[in-house]
Amino acid sequence: MHLVTAIAATTTVLALSAAALVLLLTGTSSARDGDSTLQARGHGGHGAVAGTISATAAEMAEMDHGAAMIGEGVAAPGEPDATDYLLDLPGPKPYQPGRVREFTLVTEEHDLEVAEGLTFPAWTFTQPGHDAAVPGPVLRVTEGDTVRITLRNASSQPHSLHTHGIHPSSQDGVLDMVGPGESFTYEFTAGPSGVQPYHCHAMPLKKHISKGMYGTMIIDPKVPPKEVADREMAMVMNAYDTNYDGENEVYTVNGLAFHYAKYPIKVKRGELNRIYLVNMTENDPLNSFHVHGNFFDYRPIGFDNPSQYTDIVSQIQGDRGIIDIRFPEAGPFMFHAHQTEFGDLGWMGFFEVVE
Repeated sequence: MHLVTAIAATTTVLALSAAALVLLLTGTSSARDGDSTLQARGHGGHGAVAGTISATAAEMAEMDHGAAMIGEGVAAPGEPDATDYLLDLPGPKPYQPGRVREFTLVTEEHDLEVAEGLTFPAWTFTQPGHDAAVPGPVLRVTEGDTVRITLRNASSQPHSLHTHGIHPSSQDGVLDMVGPGESFTYEFTAGPSGVQPYHCHAMPLKKHISKGMYGTMIIDPKVPPKEVADREMAMVMNAYDTNYDGENEVYTVNGLAFHYAKYPIKVKRGELNRIYLVNMTENDPLNSFHVHGNFFDYRPIGFDNPSQYTDIVSQIQGDRGIIDIRFPEAGPFMFHAHQTEFGDLGWMGFFEVVE
């Protein structure tokens, strides 16, 4: 399909998406706990994002659909390199007996722009010297490593660090919280191999996760997979409840609505791209990843599990897996959640496949 034809065929979907967010974000555009200045209503049963204008899906269908679908004309937050920490991962380290890997995570509170014109009061895991963001940084280790993660609480709330994997109860981050101004070092042996989420486990858990306290840990296997990826990236599916009504108003992959529509992810034709996919969406039972014009191999959690050849995968919250994908053709290829409302509200983007 030619690019012009593709754009003509799908302009309505993205125009509605961008128009909906831009319209609904007009006016007062910061979301605060207990301070609901948001009067506009959402669609599909979901609440409003910030703004004072109310619009139904039918009303939005009558709007001027001149919004861009791809490129600089898309309304999206962040600079082009805002998510490079997730798209350009360092390579795996070969297994080395007795190795110790040490990390520091600082819990902080920041107002982050998550959609064009909308700031959200996020709680974050931040590495010293790096910008605060949702999701948190990728922690990469090798199966069998001794892992030490120091959690420093620089926020106003008690927090903890819960990693998915096998470890002692004392290192689980559930019973003992780290209070404001305190720190604690978690220590465990990395395993099993695969992609594992980490998140805060303070109560109420729903609030701490919905505020952005999660990230990805990659535990590389002692024996490397047969195929070595040309590029590796992490994708975390998430959402934001901007008016605290228990329903999400903004959906994203890697924290920024429509970011990869404005700044497509450039990959090379024929190269193997490995995507570590994690779902940390609160308030919705499922999220999904779908790519246009291609299929991929998907393995839940790690390489020990059998693969599925598909173009779509669904995950419950906390679920994760590894996607291996090559693009045989050059050009722009859309990817998005196949819950269409999620795509309309920010969870869509493009791969730009180049020679």
